[in-house]
This record gives sequence, C-alpha cells and structure tokens, in this order.
Amino acid sequence: MKKILSVCLTLTLLLTLFTGCGAAVSSAEEAASQSGSTAAELPETPQDDSVMIVLSDEQITVDGEPVSSDESAAVYTANDIVFYPTGQDFTFGEGETADAHEPSEADAHTVIHITRPGTYRLSGKLSAGQVAVDLGEEAQEDPAATVTLILDGVDITCTVAPGVIFYNVYECGSSDAETASKDVDTSKAGANVIIADGSVNTVNGAYVARIYKPGTVELSEDGTEVADAKKLHKYDAAFYSKMSMNISGGEKGDGVLNIHAKNEGLDSELHLTVNGGKINIVSGNDGINTNEDGVSVTTINGGSLNILCDGSTGEGDGIDSNGWLVINGGTVISAACATSGDAGIDSDMGIHLNGGTVVASGNMMDRIGESDSTYAVFSFSQRQTGGSEYILKNESGEEVTRWTPANDFTYLVVSGEKVVPGTFSLWQGETRLSVASGAGGMMGGRGPMPENFDPENMAPPEGMEPPEGFDFKELPENFDPENMTPPEGFDPETMTPPEGFDPAQMQGRPGGFGGGKGFFTAGEASDSFSIAEDANQFTVL
Repeated sequence: MKKILSVCLTLTLLLTLFTGCGAAVSSAEEAASQSGSTAAELPETPQDDSVMIVLSDEQITVDGEPVSSDESAAVYTANDIVFYPTGQDFTFGEGETADAHEPSEADAHTVIHITRPGTYRLSGKLSAGQVAVDLGEEAQEDPAATVTLILDGVDITCTVAPGVIFYNVYECGSSDAETASKDVDTSKAGANVIIADGSVNTVNGAYVARIYKPGTVELSEDGTEVADAKKLHKYDAAFYSKMSMNISGGEKGDGVLNIHAKNEGLDSELHLTVNGGKINIVSGNDGINTNEDGVSVTTINGGSLNILCDGSTGEGDGIDSNGWLVINGGTVISAACATSGDAGIDSDMGIHLNGGTVVASGNMMDRIGESDSTYAVFSFSQRQTGGSEYILKNESGEEVTRWTPANDFTYLVVSGEKVVPGTFSLWQGETRLSVASGAGGMMGGRGPMPENFDPENMAPPEGMEPPEGFDFKELPENFDPENMTPPEGFDPETMTPPEGFDPAQMQGRPGGFGGGKGFFTAGEASDSFSIAEDANQFTVL
C-alpha cells in the first residue's frame, strides 16, 4: 500500500463516575434479553482455537513463532502504513498541515496484516504500529469472509493513522437509502471485536485525511480547485471499520477497551453494534461515528460506554450517527465538546431510547423519536460547568438518581430504569433548581404541530392567545421567517400553547439547527415537576 500520514497525541483518559442509575448489562446475551433480541442473533464468543498474536517492539509472534514478512501468510508484518504525507498540493487530497506527517514517522510503524478469515487473539504492546484486517475487495460479498479480533491485554499506539482498522471483510448491510431502516441485524458482519474478560486494552490512534484516487481528479476551469474526485483513503478514527462492525464483551463482560483519539474515536462506515464490554473513549472530535448518510445505524444493546469529546478539534458530538441511533440496553454516558453546538447523542434520522441508562450532555438537542423508555431532557438557561453533580429526587425528597457530566453543557438527556413517571425535583448539589415544563429557547427545529395549525398563513391555532397587537397574518418588517425570530415587542412568556400541543416534541430536527428556531416557552417555573410516561422536556431557569 502507498504510504500516507497524520498526527496522534496520546490523551489522558478521563472517566466520569456514574452512580445510582442501575447496573450495566454484563454480557451480550443479557443485552439481547433486555432488548427483545435472542442470544442467537449475536456473534458467538470464539473458542480457544484462535490464532495467538503477541505484540512487542522487539519481536511479534504468531502462535509462538516469529511473525512472517511473506504477504501470502495469514498474518504478516510490513512497514507500509497508509498515512497523509507532507509536501502535497491540493490535487493530492484534502489534508492540511496539521493532518500531514513525515515519511520517517510513518516508517517507524509496523503494520500487522491479517489476510484470512478466522479468530485472532491479540495481546502485548506495540509502541508504533497498527493492526490492519484486509481479506481483499471480493470479501465484501462473501459471507464466509469474517474476522474476529479478541482483545486480551493489548496496547497499541499509532501516531499517523488508526491503531486498528478493518479494510475489507464481509458487509452484511446495504447502503441503499431507499430501503434503510433503524432496525438492522449485524450478527453476520465480517468485522467483529470481543473484549476479553478481565483484560484492559488501549488503542491510541490518529486518522487519515481524505486522499484522492489517482486519475479521478477533475479541476475547476481556472485550475485552482478540485471540482470532483473519488476517494482513495479517508479514515477518521483511532478504531475504524470500512464495513459494519460488532463489538462485544466476554461472558462476564468486564473487559475494558480504552480509546484515545486525535480526531474521532470509534467509527464504522456503515453500521456499528455494541453488545457488551466496557468502552471508554476520549476523542478530539466525535466519540463514536457511523457515517453513511441516511443509512447508518448505531445500535447499543449492552455494555458500558463512557465517552468524552475533549474539544481539542473545536467540535464533536459524543455519539454521532448519520442515520439512526438506537439504545436498547447498557449504560451510555456521553459528553460532547463543551465549546461547540454539538450534542451528547446526535442522529440525522432519529434517536430511539428503548432501554438501559443514558446520560448525554451537550449544547444541542436532536430529535428523539418513538421510544420505549421514559426520558427527560433538561434545557439550561445558562451554560453549566462540567464536574457538577445533579440529583433527581422524588416528591418525598428521596434520591432517585444522580449524575456528574464531564463537560460544560446546556442540554442534558437522562433515561434509565429509575426515570419513571412521577413528580420530581432537580438539585445541583445542595441547591434545588427551578424548572419549567415544556420546550424553550434555541431548539433545533420542527417538531409535529397540532392539526389545526396553519403554517401558510401563520394563523394562531385554536386556543393560542397571541399578545395584544400582534397580527399573525400581517407580519412586521423585522420578522425573519427563515430563523423564526419573533418581532420586536413579541413576548413569548405570554403565549399560551394550543390544546393538544406536545412540548416534548419541540426538539431539534434531524440535522441540527438548520431548520429554524422554536420560541415556544413553557409556563411558570416551579421547584417540582412531573415526568410523563412518554417523555418530557424541561427548561431550567
């Protein structure tokens, strides 16, 4: 493979302790039972006939023998890592100075190539290297072309590219947007990872900026820009798969995978399913990303995920799916970049919370679709400081649950077995907070409006009382319908919602802030509030 490159800083893993929200699902089988799936639908845990790969800076071994350098072997090593090199012009790719690396840095990396189907158990430490799985392009349509990596005490550092990457294995899914659905079965996926019980595994990884395929670059008429080009390489995350991927734990589910990422943390180009294990991610950009627009599904059935986007790139969601995000079980603690308009959980096509425990903090809220779990969304009038503890108490003053978001935030999504319909109060440490029920402020877009609302004429629906002097049909000159900015003198505090209006639906539309800004504001604040069975949103004043 052609040499190409990028930089990865080793980040210190920041763990946010989460207490009082129920135990995490401890295995893929338990996750399946909680989510309505059957254990047979999940990848089976391989037996002890796996190929043993022991990493070392001195000598890598395969089943006790020195690793081969023969490209025809099932496992071989070479110094041929894909990276983004320095000294390239704009016709080479989209990388900038910060994305590029010297060839000498790339040459210091050893690539462990896996070229045949099977199960491979990895242990040991590699200070400059990568594990790359590639069964050939024809493998994408071959159901037998599956590889399982058992991480059993492995420590990999790669400063120019992903530390672990699946290039070509069987793709069990389809990228057809017309048939896409939030319900996907990845049990037959060719890319599988199991976090061995009792093990601690670390992947420190970088990324590869977009590199154009030679011969496909078309320039603009003046020759100063690339008008069109096909992609040869682009791998955004420290742990990356071009194909759908499953990640599971062992029988006990207590194995740990720590991912430290210069850019994104854990990515799959199509679908990603997490069934178990303990996964801790600190990333410069999105913690988890599945990136096929309108198709990809990130599914979490079990395990424990602790995600922090540290903001080193200036942006990033905790979990970002360009299709759907479905959480059926496990524990998900997800913190977005503290300084950007990103979300703890983000999805273009809809978020579905059906089980498990979720605490997501960020500065934006995407649409949560039909869900089995009760959840609450808190919108804070002022940015909150990360590290502060929040407590939910019932009407008797008894603690229900508590959480400590790691990042600064303005939106907080919580869901779990103890978040149930009832009357509650919200506390920040020893301070009882004032909460108003309903949507408020800069929400991202268009929730469903009542049937009698007429958007064409901007006429108020029955039951809605506009302030005196405001005419919905004759809009003032300074009214901006594109941004839904209220005219001067319009007081949203006096707007009474129409009968049948559901404030829980006033959440961000798929895609973020682009669709206008709602300005419906709830009624008077109170030091107690009620969570309904289907979900609620609250403004914390």
